[in-house]
Amino acid sequence: MSDLFSAAALTVSELNAAARNLLEEHLSGLWVGGEVSNLTRAASGHYYFSLKDSRAQVRCAMFKGVAQRFAALKEGDHIEVCGRISIYEARGEFQITVNEVRLKGLGRLYEAYEKLKAALQAEGLFAAERKRVLPADPQRIGIVTSPAAAALRDVCATLKRRAPDIPVILYPAAVQGADSAAQLARAVGAASERGECDVLIVCRGGGSIEDLWSFNEEAVVRAVAACRIPVVSGVGHETDFTLTDFAADLRAPTPTAAAELAAPDRAALLHRIIQAHGRLQAAVLHRYQDAAQRTDWCARRLCHPRRKLDAQRTRTEECAARLSAAARTVLRLHGERLSRQSLLLRHGRPDLAAAAGRLNAVQTALTRGTSLLLAAKKQRLEKQAALLEAVSPQHILARGFSVVKNSRGQVVRDAAQLKQGQRLHITFAEGAADVRVSGGTAQQDLFDSP
Repeated sequence: MSDLFSAAALTVSELNAAARNLLEEHLSGLWVGGEVSNLTRAASGHYYFSLKDSRAQVRCAMFKGVAQRFAALKEGDHIEVCGRISIYEARGEFQITVNEVRLKGLGRLYEAYEKLKAALQAEGLFAAERKRVLPADPQRIGIVTSPAAAALRDVCATLKRRAPDIPVILYPAAVQGADSAAQLARAVGAASERGECDVLIVCRGGGSIEDLWSFNEEAVVRAVAACRIPVVSGVGHETDFTLTDFAADLRAPTPTAAAELAAPDRAALLHRIIQAHGRLQAAVLHRYQDAAQRTDWCARRLCHPRRKLDAQRTRTEECAARLSAAARTVLRLHGERLSRQSLLLRHGRPDLAAAAGRLNAVQTALTRGTSLLLAAKKQRLEKQAALLEAVSPQHILARGFSVVKNSRGQVVRDAAQLKQGQRLHITFAEGAADVRVSGGTAQQDLFDSP
């Protein structure tokens, strides 16, 4: 008892410091989950809140630099935090200074989501070349969802508005719960096996990641990928992405959008038909007006054959009249010319004696000129013949010379060019002879030239 009273007392500061050291040393790196309550966002950007469960709570502080990396917290969020577990010494309050935040259970689910996504993507289940184009004019539309889901009512209302004439087939399945994934896979498989519809909508409304998890199950994803009918996925809201979205042929941000993508817009189709009808009507009217104008033009040019015959007869008569008048004019002109010539012959007879004298004089001059020209040409020819005779090779040959040529007709000028047995042709003043060279001398060949 005396030791108890003799022990030195710790100050409050020392106690809080010791507790802080113990907590930071032994409780580092822990994730703590709970519900956000008493949330306060200070003007500085820091967050202060309590994290509680059904039996306890702990104070938390998340400073501005950390808060900027995460989505804004809301009262009632179920989250998991990791940070420095310590004591705020000034007030002795146990608190967590938050460094990381995630939705409760999201870490485990997200890890499973990414792992399955990578495996299926490696198999090619999400490949773009597997995607099929939705039919432009489906005869039936199938829906896989829960009969009690609000999404079904939205989809049906959209289909009724856009295409009220297209039948809708429901393949019921739970979209949330323990057996929902198996039911969804069976419903998609049944739609594929029956082949009753041309396009299939797989849908449900929004929710948390846990609520939508059935559409991330491998059985559902594989059923959608293997479906023989083009599939439109409309799961959750625009920011929600499930593995079913990647496996489907087309992903819609909402169930309503999925219905709009699957069904043609009847109002838009009627509008296009009305526009096409208007264009067709305008084209027909234009063709009619054009044909009417061409008919009128042809009608104006068309006339009775008798009228055309009368016009041709009139034209023929005019041509005959002009031809007759022209003939009379030509005959008249020729008659007048003949009269002038006759008159000229009667009153202006030519002097035949004078003309005969002039003709004789011309003939005499022509004969004389011709004789002189011939004499000059003959004298020139005789001079050229004498000159040619003087330089003729025949005179040289007559003095005893001869011309020796080889078989190619070339003149041989050098005896050294001769070869034994070579044939030569020798031209004399009187006649010629072929010889052959033998022993360096030319001997007469067996056949002389005539």
